[in-house]
Amino acid sequence: MEYSEIIVWRIKSLCGKRGITYNKLASISGLKQSTVDNIVRGLTKNPRIMTLHKIANGLNMTISEFLDFKEMNDVSFENDLNDDEDPNAI
Repeated sequence: MEYSEIIVWRIKSLCGKRGITYNKLASISGLKQSTVDNIVRGLTKNPRIMTLHKIANGLNMTISEFLDFKEMNDVSFENDLNDDEDPNAI
């Protein structure tokens, strides 16, 4: 599973568990509904950390809690590098 798919799965899972619609999530997160919709529909592949932070806050979580789950911890970002990126760069 790719990073973007894992983020989408996480948002869908948390919204489902909490009974929150994506529209409600956008509202309580202070984001435009289109921003959340684009992430969930897979149009936004790499949402900014500030956007994820707002989503986490809307779900009453820290960004650390939002990103700390098995599927995210198991992902390998080496496959996401462009050919011209140095995997050892800081």
